[in-house]
Formats: sequence, structure tokens, C-alpha cells
Amino acid sequence: MSRRTLDEDIAVKASDLSLRYNSPSQITRTVAVDGADLEIRRGELLAVVGETGSGKSTLARAVALQVEVRGDVRSPIIHGGSLTVLGHEVRGMRRRARARLSRRVGYLRQEAGQHLAPRLSVEENIIEPIFQIDERFDRHEAGAIAATLLDAVHLPLSMLSAMPHELSKGQRQRVAIARSLVLEPDVLVADDPTAGIDVTVRGQILDVIARLQRRRSFAALIVTADLAEVRRITDTLAVMHRGRIVGIGPIDTVFDDPFHPYVRRLGESLGARVEA
Repeated sequence: MSRRTLDEDIAVKASDLSLRYNSPSQITRTVAVDGADLEIRRGELLAVVGETGSGKSTLARAVALQVEVRGDVRSPIIHGGSLTVLGHEVRGMRRRARARLSRRVGYLRQEAGQHLAPRLSVEENIIEPIFQIDERFDRHEAGAIAATLLDAVHLPLSMLSAMPHELSKGQRQRVAIARSLVLEPDVLVADDPTAGIDVTVRGQILDVIARLQRRRSFAALIVTADLAEVRRITDTLAVMHRGRIVGIGPIDTVFDDPFHPYVRRLGESLGARVEA
């Protein structure tokens, strides 16, 4: 296999990537991600775990192209190293180029279901990204796409005409998943998609994402705080601690031979929960 073919198989690549926030405060200007190295191949799902403040959400925002956004102090800045998404270097990318690439990258932000447009129906929320790109897109075709996606996230078609406030939190999150996939992205970034969701349906939310990822073969980076649920969606894991990736690879390999104390403690905690 040629080098070019191998490179084209890599959807996301971070090399010695460091990210910080542009803030007037010295406290919040510190490096949030420090020297991260990772690769996500097309068709691969990488789960990222770590404690609060470990940098996992900042890494997710960068991969989702929510980086170096002028005037937004919540947007991380690439401070060092490089990040390529679908073959494009993100650092210093022009606004138009970023907009074009964003169409190929789905982003499910934290508690995305809580940020649906309240005055739009479920159908309108799902297909809104299509009309943001092409106002002349056929309405009937868009409706068919919405119906297909709603079915894919296991919600009844009768909900197409429902308003967000009529849905449960878990249902709104499924609608948000459908919306993030409406442009058929090559990469999906989901930042803690089960945050704030009732524990009884968290596994179902992750299952929906994993099934759609396998069916459509897109690359995915899923941030989750629920380590116990990781095995149900993937066997590839990255562990972050204080801005660094301290373990990455197949789950069993990461925990069977940990080289960082945090990974060891995490593995012991997971083992104790499984035995209980």
C-alpha cells in the first residue's frame, strides 16, 4: 500500500498538538491541551475519557474545527504542533476554507439537545443545516432525509411535527444526533453526548451513535465521562490527564500495561465497578 493511500485513510491527525485559550486572565490562558498525539482512521471510533479539566472537551472542539475563531474567547487556539482534519491543516485556516470543511465534520456539543431552536419543529431542527447551505434545496427531499434520520435514532415519525419542549431530554438529544448527521459528515465529534441524561437511557444514546457510525463508516471522536459504557461503543480509547494523553490504544492494552499512575487508578476503579 502506498504512503499516499495510508495518509488518505487518516481522518484526524494531531502531532504534538497544544491548545490554549485567548483570555486576558493568566489563569484561563494556560495551556489546556499539551503535546497531544493521536490518529483516527476513517471508519474508526475513538473514545476520549478523563476527569473534569483534563482537556478532553478542548481537544474535541479543536477536531470539530471550533478553534481559532476570531473574537470568541471560548474558542481554543492552536499554540503548538499541528492538527489535520480530512487532510487539511487546521492551524491558520481561512474562514471560507473552514466553512467548507465544516460541512464534512459533524459536531454534537455538550447537551446539544438543550440547544435546539425552540420555535422550530423536530423536522425543521434536523434539516436546518441543509438550508443554511442551500436555501433552494427541495423541501420534500429534506423531509424524507429528516424522516430517515429520525427513524435511525429510534424515534417515531410522529415526532417530526413536535416542538422541542414536548420531548424528554433523552429524545431531544437523539434529535440533536440526527441533526449532526444530516450533512452526512466524514467525521463526527460528540462531546459527552450523555451528559445530563438519565442513567437509564445513557447506554441507548451511545448505542445509537455507535450503530450509525458502523453503518455509515465515518470517523468519530466521542468524549465521555462514563468509562463503564465505553466498551459498548468501541475498543479504542484515549485517556487524558491534566492536558496530556497518558494512554491510547486498544482498551485492554491501555489498562493491562499502564505507564501512568492515573491510568492505573482508572483501570482499578473500572475493575472494581465491574466486580460490584
